[in-house]
Amino acid sequence: MRGLYEDRPARAKGLSALPSNSKRVAIIGIMAAFTVLLSISLCLSRVSGSPASSLSQGSCNTVDEGYQCFSGVSHLWGQYSPYFSVDDQSASLSETIPDQCQITFAQVLSRHGARYPTEKKSKKYAKLIKDIQRNATSFPGKFAFLKSYNYSLGADDLTTFGENQLVDSGVKFYQRYESLAGHIVPFVRASGSDRVIASGEKFIEGFQKAKLGDGHNQPAPIVNVVISEDEGFNNTLDHSLCTSFENSEVEDKAEDKFMDVFTPSLIKRLEENLPGVTFSKKEAIYLMDMCSYDTVALTSDGHRISPFCSLFSHDEWVQYDYLQSLKKYYGYGAGNPLGPAQGIGFANELIARLSQSPVRDHTSTNRTLDSNPATFPLNATLYADFTHDNTMLSVFFALGLYNSTEPLSQTTAQTTEETGGYSAAWAVPFGARAYFEMMQCSGEKEPLVRVLVNDRVIPLQGCDADKHGRCKRDDFIKGLSFVRSGGNWGECFA
Repeated sequence: MRGLYEDRPARAKGLSALPSNSKRVAIIGIMAAFTVLLSISLCLSRVSGSPASSLSQGSCNTVDEGYQCFSGVSHLWGQYSPYFSVDDQSASLSETIPDQCQITFAQVLSRHGARYPTEKKSKKYAKLIKDIQRNATSFPGKFAFLKSYNYSLGADDLTTFGENQLVDSGVKFYQRYESLAGHIVPFVRASGSDRVIASGEKFIEGFQKAKLGDGHNQPAPIVNVVISEDEGFNNTLDHSLCTSFENSEVEDKAEDKFMDVFTPSLIKRLEENLPGVTFSKKEAIYLMDMCSYDTVALTSDGHRISPFCSLFSHDEWVQYDYLQSLKKYYGYGAGNPLGPAQGIGFANELIARLSQSPVRDHTSTNRTLDSNPATFPLNATLYADFTHDNTMLSVFFALGLYNSTEPLSQTTAQTTEETGGYSAAWAVPFGARAYFEMMQCSGEKEPLVRVLVNDRVIPLQGCDADKHGRCKRDDFIKGLSFVRSGGNWGECFA
């Protein structure tokens, strides 16, 4: 097989001699490569009366601040919110690089961009719309559009809006780490889903666009490694190996409990406005899901919002947003006993990169890949990995970023102040990105580590964090005892 740093290395489905403790070899390959904040009342009034409300293009979706269009609604879509900068929306520390400090290492862990619903969900949404149109005896006011609405959303793939999100993300990564990016080519990996690979490619497009515009003519990065999502493959960018976790019902039970509180009044109102239609709890939520999915499919920049959005009140969106946060917390975070364990493998890879030492892990890492400098170099300085929201959340909890978050209430919606800064929209929206950066500062013998999630500095825990939320590298690594010990991964197969 040709070298992985040449222009077009081929994918390989497997190698003949694998260590016995590895799963089958992953697919290795290369794929070619000013904010407007609107109140909720304004947003909804613009929606009511027309198939889709519009804003002037280019004014509210930017590289620096992300998606600020219709923010009274769009920031309350949980993991279906498009990325927006959280730096100005919380009491977080400044995201700027402190004076007298120089970045020496940067790793981005990114979710894919906005997508169409999964194939399974898309079929359910289409059926719901058809059932509404068949059974409703009237379509009053804001519900009028449903009478003739044509469900035409695709499935699984990125929307054009989602592709553009990742182009912008690549530009932003280059601009933030220009001191390194100007003369270094990042090492890029992607989990093997088409939308994740495409996200990596679009990120590269934006990164290289910014780099060429800055007068640097190095070759563009490439997706150096694609890790298969097929059953049985060790993959730190997509959970699937932990049997007990995959069969867990913790998330479903928490979701049902909160929906029992949230949805009765919602269902009553929907059925009053759509006489003849009977909604289940999940169907009422499906109708809310359509707001985000329809919006990110309407235009390439998100300047129009779906009419589905105006069918619901601000309080209902607050409840919906919390429901999504609750599901992620009890599905992939600390609310699930094995949730954080799904992020151990990537966290140990991060430790290896920060310390430039071999990966030490017995969970989801692929030893064939991680022991090969061609597929897991330790001296790349800039790294970009592309994954899914669920795995990202497990990584965050494995690293202890939300250790101050108490178990989420399953009966009452909590604010981000009450959840210690945790929410699905703040942590893993479409196009989410976490920056793990290391810097050398004047007067410090040891480099310092800092983590930003969607531009919000997360003060590190488990180590002696300074006023900027940073810890010394060795102290940070030492504090990751859960990760370094393998956590409770052994329970996966009990």
